[in-house]
Amino acid sequence: MKLVWSPDTASNAYIDTVTTLRQCGISRQSGVAEFLSSMAAGWNSKLIVESWSGGSSIAASVGLAVAARHSRGRHVCIVPDEESRSEYVKSMQVAGMEAEMVVGEAEEVMTGLAGIDFLVVDSRRRDSVRVLRYAKLGHKGAVLACKNACAKCLFPWAHWLGRGKRVVRSVFLPVGQGLNMAHISSSSVSASLKRGPSRWIKHVDRNSGEEHVFRR
Repeated sequence: MKLVWSPDTASNAYIDTVTTLRQCGISRQSGVAEFLSSMAAGWNSKLIVESWSGGSSIAASVGLAVAARHSRGRHVCIVPDEESRSEYVKSMQVAGMEAEMVVGEAEEVMTGLAGIDFLVVDSRRRDSVRVLRYAKLGHKGAVLACKNACAKCLFPWAHWLGRGKRVVRSVFLPVGQGLNMAHISSSSVSASLKRGPSRWIKHVDRNSGEEHVFRR
């Protein structure tokens, strides 16, 4: 099975997020919250996970909570310490949102979050790489997003995710301070790729005439 896109659910989550942010007075100038909300809901994500630390904007978190409501899923936030947890809970309460949280290091907290469909990390957080590396993605595949990303930097999704996870496609979007996104294949697709026979491919450089042979 694969993730299935629902444009109606995405649209409803987008509008709901705009309304919610306006009602609670949270700034929505960047558009990141609405975009992530529509993506998470549109893919019918049942487990939405984000990493957050004190001092960060709460807008995207509100959007993800709205998405979980539309997809009838679960929204979980992981934070590094109790101070961040307290700040996050208070901010979400102001927005009228309930917060499910996990406190601790990435290696520890990610083990209890199996089957992630939608994962959001922040490149400004020092543990963002570890969160990605230890993430237990869903068997239907997953969508990953990294906020505050650099447009000029090649985002090493495959390297950060480790073995056994194939990046179907990735893209940089000029949303907010930069948003890198990747679609990860389902486990069934990855398994079939592993079982497939390898083959030799020959490529001839038209300019130099040199032949290059490599194994795929």
